[in-house]
Amino acid sequence: QVQLVESGGGLVQPGGSLRLSCAASGFTLDYYAIAWFRQAPGKEREGISCTSASDGRTVFADSVKGRFTISRDNAKNTVYLQMNSLKPEDTAVYYCAAEEYYYCSGADVTPGVLVEHDYWGQGTQVTVSS
Repeated sequence: QVQLVESGGGLVQPGGSLRLSCAASGFTLDYYAIAWFRQAPGKEREGISCTSASDGRTVFADSVKGRFTISRDNAKNTVYLQMNSLKPEDTAVYYCAAEEYYYCSGADVTPGVLVEHDYWGQGTQVTVSS
């Protein structure tokens, strides 16, 4: 069964950190781009990061640039989103998505641009609050 599973969400105080995981099963991520999205209540889905397997390119939305990083562990078939200096406005459900041979670009993190991918996770809640 092909699926992506996010984990690592939770409640954190402003200024804190979380690491989200996006684990794939039923396929290997070696040739897949992984994109991270988030959606807050009452707001549109927002692309916040994308990392290509094909060319190694990684892009971040301005809203998270300098605070979030991405890493891959191919042995664990997992991609991680490290989130530092979290703010209340980072509160949202976070999703990862995967697409084979996809090249990430600025369009993936442009507000208002909705990009669809082959596989999606179920989401994990991140709440930043004191």
